This record gives sequence, C-alpha cells and structure tokens, in this order.
Amino acid sequence: MEVETLALAHEIDFSVWGLFARATLAVKLVMIILIISSFWSWAIIIQKLIFYRKAKKESARFDRAFWSGEPLDGLFKQIGPEPDGAAQTVFANGMVEWQRSHRQDGGLIAGAMARIDRSMDVAINQQSEKLKKGLTVLATVGSAAPFIGLFGTVIGIMNAFIEIAEQQNTNLAVVAPGIAEALLATGLGLLAAIPAVIFYNKLSADSDAISSGYESFADEFSTILSRQLDS
Repeated sequence: MEVETLALAHEIDFSVWGLFARATLAVKLVMIILIISSFWSWAIIIQKLIFYRKAKKESARFDRAFWSGEPLDGLFKQIGPEPDGAAQTVFANGMVEWQRSHRQDGGLIAGAMARIDRSMDVAINQQSEKLKKGLTVLATVGSAAPFIGLFGTVIGIMNAFIEIAEQQNTNLAVVAPGIAEALLATGLGLLAAIPAVIFYNKLSADSDAISSGYESFADEFSTILSRQLDS
C-alpha cells in the first residue's frame, strides 16, 4: 500500500506551474495578485534606484557649480528660471523671488527673505513628493502581501480537507497536492513582501537624505542672501 502511495505521489507534478494549474480559482487569483504585486514592486524599486542615483549626481554637480565662486546672477542665467534638476529648481525659485523683490531703484521690498524662504520651501516640498512617489505602493505590498498569501493558504488547506472528506482517504497522494498549493500561496506572499519591505526602508531613508540635502542648501543659500542684504 505504501509503495502504491509513493508511486502515486511521484506521478504528481509538484512544480510551481503544476501547483498553479491544479489550484482552485480562488487560490489562482491570490497567486496572480501576488505575482503582479511583486513585479509592480520591482518596477518601482528599479525606477527609484535610478531616479535617486540621478538626483544625487545632479545635486553634487550643482553644489560644485554653486560653490565654485561664480556670481549667483551668472549661475542663474546659465540654468534659467525652470531647470530640470531638483537642486537647481530650489536655487532658481529663490533667485526668481530675489529678483522680484527688488524695486526699480535697486532697493528690496519689505519681507523679501521670508518670501524667498517660502519659495524655496515650496520647491523642496514638490521635489520631496516626487522622491516619495510610489513608496506607498511598496509599503502596501510589504504589509498586505503576507496576509493575501495566508488567505490563499487557508483556502488551499480547506480544499485539501474537502478532498480528504470526499475521497475518504488520507494518504499522501490525496493530501500532498492541496497542502503544496496552499504553501505556494504563502511563499509567493513572502516573495512579494520581503523585497518590498527591505527596499521601502532603504528608499525612504535615501529620500529623506536627499530632501535634507535640499533643505541644507536652501538654508545656506538663504544665509548668503541675508549676508548680502546686511552688507
């Protein structure tokens, strides 16, 4: 009897595709959702890694130009009022407001520094939103995927017990397929969740660090303008 049971078990296809094809509709839907979530997460991860790397390079390049000793007006003419880079945008917003705050006689309108700071803060907030865009998807996948996988596992286990009750048989050939497809759902849930959680934490830290760099630059730029006002 045991030999027959083992022979039947060996005939069952326990590959990932075989388990998916044999699963019930509900479990298949769970698996499809998890697979799509995993690909979606990796697409966001790759896009953000490239975007953050580009932002860091652009910020470092602009810092070198800013601290090169070139006059601020000359640097502003080079990049224009609507540059592509994030750090350049913060600088451009401050310079635009700085120029608007000058009267025709060369004097400054009252409250110029407050308006310049607000203008740069708006630019920083806009760039921070761009940096964080998509991270909520990673957070959602990281928190929800294990539970979605567990839901598929529960359904798979229920189907396994139903199969046992219908066949009045508890041998390996009856029990193993249902248990295997149930565990596959859990595995897919973890496969989607673990990278999402790891990279969400990393990308969130990178985003905060880049945003802090923009804020530090805005403070330094504001100090330079304030020094010019005092002189």
